[in-house]
Amino acid sequence: MGVVASEFPLFPLPLVALPSEQVPLHIFEERYKAMIGQCLEDGREFGIVWLSDEELKGTGCAVQVDRVLERFDDGRLYIVCVGTRPFRLVERRDDLDYPAGTVEFLDDRSESTDPATAERARESYSELVERATDRRPESGELEAMSAYEMAATVDFGLDAKQGLLELRSENARLRLVDRLFRAAAKRLDYVERAQARARSNGKVRFS
Repeated sequence: MGVVASEFPLFPLPLVALPSEQVPLHIFEERYKAMIGQCLEDGREFGIVWLSDEELKGTGCAVQVDRVLERFDDGRLYIVCVGTRPFRLVERRDDLDYPAGTVEFLDDRSESTDPATAERARESYSELVERATDRRPESGELEAMSAYEMAATVDFGLDAKQGLLELRSENARLRLVDRLFRAAAKRLDYVERAQARARSNGKVRFS
């Protein structure tokens, strides 16, 4: 069993955070102003949990406030957080000034990373980044990246991100991100072909 924390601050949101991902937030509700103020004062994490169609998912990601971008006189804040570690929501608490709960931080299964699986995922990631930005990641930078770190830089759908967060195996995460990166590259192909057709008014030009 992983480490358990009680009275852990929770922020239900229509988004999924991943470890290492940068998450910008605008804090304006009184209860969340109180929560973030306490987290800043104590230097502690809080948890982001996907609130999907009024259903709170059972697995979330702890985040740490990385920097405060702007602080207003009325207490509103613009902050940037960084994902730290996944957790399972054991029990909600409703007796505090802000949403909270008992959570269990989740450990991965003990296993060695399969080199071939990692290589495939990093290659498909590298190709996608190059297609989208014209810049191929440096090999040293790429080899140091986990599945979470690669996925945190790509805008996937929430279901895919939640699925990634719930996997307790790095090899399984690498296989999933490999499929996601390849699917994203195919979508880029489709968009580029559609744009080319639009520019040519649907006609194929030979000159």
